[in-house]
Amino acid sequence: DELPVILPEVEAYEPTGTGESPLAGIEEWVKVECPACGEEAKRETNTMPQWAGSSWYYLRYIDPKNEKVMVDKDKEKRWMPVNMYVGGAEHATRHLIYARFWHKFLFDQGQVSTSEPFARLQNVGLIAGEDGRKMSKRWGNAVNPDEVIAEYGADTLRVYEMFMGPFNAGVDWSTGSIGGANRFLNRVWRMQLKVDNSKSTVDDNLNLLVQKMIKRVTEGVEQFKFNTAIAALMELLNELEKLERAAPEVIKTYVLLLSVFAPHVAEEMWSNLGGEGLAMQAAWPKYNEKLLKAATVTIPVQINGRVRGEITVNPDVKQEAVEELARDIENVNRYLVKGNVRKVIYVPSRMINFVVKR
Repeated sequence: DELPVILPEVEAYEPTGTGESPLAGIEEWVKVECPACGEEAKRETNTMPQWAGSSWYYLRYIDPKNEKVMVDKDKEKRWMPVNMYVGGAEHATRHLIYARFWHKFLFDQGQVSTSEPFARLQNVGLIAGEDGRKMSKRWGNAVNPDEVIAEYGADTLRVYEMFMGPFNAGVDWSTGSIGGANRFLNRVWRMQLKVDNSKSTVDDNLNLLVQKMIKRVTEGVEQFKFNTAIAALMELLNELEKLERAAPEVIKTYVLLLSVFAPHVAEEMWSNLGGEGLAMQAAWPKYNEKLLKAATVTIPVQINGRVRGEITVNPDVKQEAVEELARDIENVNRYLVKGNVRKVIYVPSRMINFVVKR
């Protein structure tokens, strides 16, 4: 019978600096006597690509302490498939394809219950240096997040990164813009000074604005449009700052929505406002759909004057937001080839028309 190969006990596995496996640097383990001829031999240390070895981790997360099988079948059926896979586009030919290959093999072997491991894929855009090039030691344009956190705090870094642009689009880092996120959070923090615990009612206009914010932030988080969600928080903050006093429930609702982007600030404010437990464990705010529906209008979306779809918007929504919603319509987007839009005509509450080159 063949004996198992026992890995060496070491204090730490260190990189070799040669691209080889860390095992290759442990000479006393690598150099052995050939069991067949007795001559000097070396153990193979590169037995599996690292991408392949890390391509079924999600299954082990389900049942990490099981010493009998890879994953309990009942637990696997309950949790699989993974709801969301988030990764860079470069993963398509690396980690993602390895994971799908391994999972398909395990499915064919009857070890898992689904033929695909992931239900939804969301690519993330890469953040380039301020010079527009990929961050790299070679170019000397990399940004150390620890330094940003030391100066501004983790929440500012989180808000800035989520507000930089669409989640799936590449963007350039701008150190000079971080201060904007920091000023926004400082303004939110000062809203605690406006809280009036004796104020229990909210006027209809403010309530409508709050309902709109809840809807926009909720949809922004669900659709990975974090920049538009933060924009909604910023817009309502402008209105809240006009108030002399504010009902505590309004600010508490605001804090809960902020918590996914700035958890440290949100938890401090939640505690100061008398919130029960942790903000991260509180129920997510729900918007009044009937109230919002009554305050919206449905407008046609046109291409060169011909109706190609329609969208439902708030009458006071900005043109940029209307354009974004219109472009999301498949029957509209297919006419909007890059560079062919000559101008956009928007009549609030009436229509939006993309004039394109014929």
